[in-house]
Amino acid sequence: MAKPKIIIADSDKDYVIPIQYKFVEEFFEKVDIEVITEESYFNQYFAEPKKAEILIISEDLYDSSVLRHDIGHIFLMTEQYTEEATAQLNVSHIYKYTSIKEIFTEIIGKSQGALRVHANEKKEPRIILVTSACGGVGKTTVALGISSCLTKNYKKVLYINADRLQHFQHLLDNKTPITALDVYARFTNRSTLIFSEIKHIIRKEQFSYIPPFKSSLMSLGISYMVFSELAVAAKKSKEFDYIVVDADIAFDDFKAELLNVADKVIIVTKQDMGAVYATNIMASNINGFNSEKYLFVCNDFNRNNANALVSSEVSVKFAVNEYVEHFSDYSRMKPDDFSNEKGIQKTAFLII
Repeated sequence: MAKPKIIIADSDKDYVIPIQYKFVEEFFEKVDIEVITEESYFNQYFAEPKKAEILIISEDLYDSSVLRHDIGHIFLMTEQYTEEATAQLNVSHIYKYTSIKEIFTEIIGKSQGALRVHANEKKEPRIILVTSACGGVGKTTVALGISSCLTKNYKKVLYINADRLQHFQHLLDNKTPITALDVYARFTNRSTLIFSEIKHIIRKEQFSYIPPFKSSLMSLGISYMVFSELAVAAKKSKEFDYIVVDADIAFDDFKAELLNVADKVIIVTKQDMGAVYATNIMASNINGFNSEKYLFVCNDFNRNNANALVSSEVSVKFAVNEYVEHFSDYSRMKPDDFSNEKGIQKTAFLII
């Protein structure tokens, strides 16, 4: 039996992506999705008879000619909120700028029979490790951007910064470190109940996160192993869909344990020669680095600069899965801003 056909037609690419992600997330490989963002292609596409279960279409592309096609449900995305008023029984008006969740719920509610599928059962929580082979490549930018992007896609995210000396708080609104001595004692003792013992300190701005430590792990007498134990305990709690662990560049037994417990590993590099050499060396020391578990992301990419990733001077041992463009105003940006970059959005999509 052919998969149900869903057509999403809107010239605003940034608007289309979240809706497309939501359908992929809920009906992955169970539906056939066609995305149209160019008016010329839209006109060419509908010049011949089409059959689809769902058409989601913006006002600027819609005209009554689409009614001649064999389409089960048409959802007209309106720029202004109005009471639904249409003579066509299969045309529903939806206010375009409500939440993706509400839009998706209404579409599914009105077309369940046509889709002939049910939403996927909730997946097991996953640990996402974000790390790098050298400093200064922007792994925290990528980790926070992914955390924000996953949250926008209705995922519950816990961000854990696993740097031995933490300074990620400058990108958050609340920069205050953990002050309670009993909490540090629990991190030091590392009981099997560690997550339940410290969960009361978890903060939430856009996504949930463990607040920064007031000083280095060494100064506090805390073992780096606490981060893998905390991630595993958070996963077992099933309170989050994703636990994003942002780990420093050290390559030791502790990092090996994080690599072992992670469901997906994102290795961040840059296009300069030093970063590429360092990432090559890291890849050579990881078993199965070319498996689906590992993603390589080039951050801070500038197409006008020399790119060692495609240079004849170095043999690159890894394949870059996605590029994240250079942020021109980084000092003023927050995780929500990072999540609007298409490379970070696509990386989050690869995780989902």
